[in-house]
Amino acid sequence: MNVTHTNEVRTENFVEDGFLVLPGFLPDDLVDRLVPEVDTWVEKGWRQEAIDACLRSGAEPPQVVELDLEAHGELAVYPPLMDLLGHPDLLGESFVFHHLHSDRRPAGGAGKSWHHDYEQGPQRDRRLPMIHALHYIGGLKPELGGLAVLPGSHREVAEKNARSHLGTAVLPGEALIDDLPPGSTVVLHSALFHTRRAPSAPQTETGPRYMIDGSYCRTGTLWPPVKPYWRQVLAVARSRGLSSGRPDLFAERHFREYEEAGRHIG
Repeated sequence: MNVTHTNEVRTENFVEDGFLVLPGFLPDDLVDRLVPEVDTWVEKGWRQEAIDACLRSGAEPPQVVELDLEAHGELAVYPPLMDLLGHPDLLGESFVFHHLHSDRRPAGGAGKSWHHDYEQGPQRDRRLPMIHALHYIGGLKPELGGLAVLPGSHREVAEKNARSHLGTAVLPGEALIDDLPPGSTVVLHSALFHTRRAPSAPQTETGPRYMIDGSYCRTGTLWPPVKPYWRQVLAVARSRGLSSGRPDLFAERHFREYEEAGRHIG
């Protein structure tokens, strides 16, 4: 696998377009350990428990969170990712971990309408960047469906669902990402509009579509959490010593209290 080196990444493209495509960004040994962890996360019902804890008011927090999983924790603080996020064109020197979601979808699964994931209510500015790193540990193929992004839309100040009425339609100027090797990562400015597009000719024999989504924010404001048990997630990371020499990475002081209106399905 040809791993993308962060010193080869044109970060100025992120400033202009709002995304970077990093083929083969993750090493084989990490990918090989992540795949069975995602399988376990889904098959043991831990993912559904995490979702239920967000959707049901007063629900018990999950017993297991993503960062309890060995390789998922390593992914959250993968050194080349930390180095890239620390570039001044992305988050800069001081940033905080926001969340991690892990999923496995069947080949030919449904798409998701155009949206963005910048956490701010109401949407009012883009002063501080938030970034989502979408890790396609099994890669992407046209028959699994692709990720479409709208370059430059991260500079708009718009509600998350401002384009949801368009479904997953092809938009003028979009970029379609649907052919990546295993271990690839797409780094998005969280305010960039994007859609998960279902394949036009799904082939179930191609296997599932794996994606782990990690999110990070520049410090300087109180960010809204998306999970009611967000303190538990940060505490797990600290107990595992995942801070990677970055004292602010899992610090609670960069978040305001959770509000149900901001709840999120992982």
